[in-house]
Amino acid sequence: MTHSLPAGAPGGPPGPHGTDTGGTGGMGGVVTGDIGTGGVVTGGVDTDGPLDRPDRRDPAHAVDPARPVDPAHAVDTVDVWTLWIPDHAAAAAARAGILDAGETRRAAGFQDPAARTRFVTSHVGLRVLLGDRLGTAPQDVVLVRERCGMPGCEEPHGRPAVAGRPGVHFSLSHAGDVALYALAASPVGVDVESRELVGDGLERLARRLHPDERRALDALPPAARRDALLGCWVRKEAFLKGIGTGLPGGVGAHHVGLAAALAPPWAPPGPDGWALLDVPAPAGCQAAVALRRPGTAGHLPTMRTSRLLLAPPD
Repeated sequence: MTHSLPAGAPGGPPGPHGTDTGGTGGMGGVVTGDIGTGGVVTGGVDTDGPLDRPDRRDPAHAVDPARPVDPAHAVDTVDVWTLWIPDHAAAAAARAGILDAGETRRAAGFQDPAARTRFVTSHVGLRVLLGDRLGTAPQDVVLVRERCGMPGCEEPHGRPAVAGRPGVHFSLSHAGDVALYALAASPVGVDVESRELVGDGLERLARRLHPDERRALDALPPAARRDALLGCWVRKEAFLKGIGTGLPGGVGAHHVGLAAALAPPWAPPGPDGWALLDVPAPAGCQAAVALRRPGTAGHLPTMRTSRLLLAPPD
């Protein structure tokens, strides 16, 4: 619901249909340590995330742009990074030159200095991640928009994408000072929300959910409903970002369900061909990622979580 990317921008949220760009599942069998201290992989194997190792924290120079995407980043894997914006704002400001002309222009248009800082920091982080994944300099990554995911609309305000690289998909969300990124080999959506920032708006959100989601919420003890609702909402936004429609794609039309630990046994399955995973999030936040995985019903993907560390330029 909260975004670091402005309306209609490549890599940003709403176009004319409110596109927020950026099966059911739980944690995907992930054994999770403290978020940011290292990535995690299904099966209980702890690994360092790709940018969390000292030798790869912040690639600043181009390598072979034709380098293929690492086979480890297959359709069955989604990589999720968390960035704490205040800790990296200075480093990002020093590297703001990697932003393209449109991003630079939009950053200058923010009247609120805090909002400008969040925009610049989150976009620098996105370019660093994409540059590392592609094996190219961050400033050379060209962001475009796919066609809208709404039926009957062919306009270019759907999911953000990397020009010429259909096998690299990404999504970005932020809530206050927390930015969350997801990269995968198939369409992906990610969302993070802050309980404090959402505030009393949660009750209004509940009325818009799928009837079975509202029923599942009503079956919970009253004390558990608020967090359960926010958990459902981040799954909903992640999925709608993944399909390229944003909220107008149907908040009440698609059942994504509650977080895995709270979903009742009678809950219907989630969207066909999609996996929904609850993402470890900083205190006071909830997060989820949606990954398109046709033909893999009943099998959850691997999710690797890492902390993104931005270094100042050399």
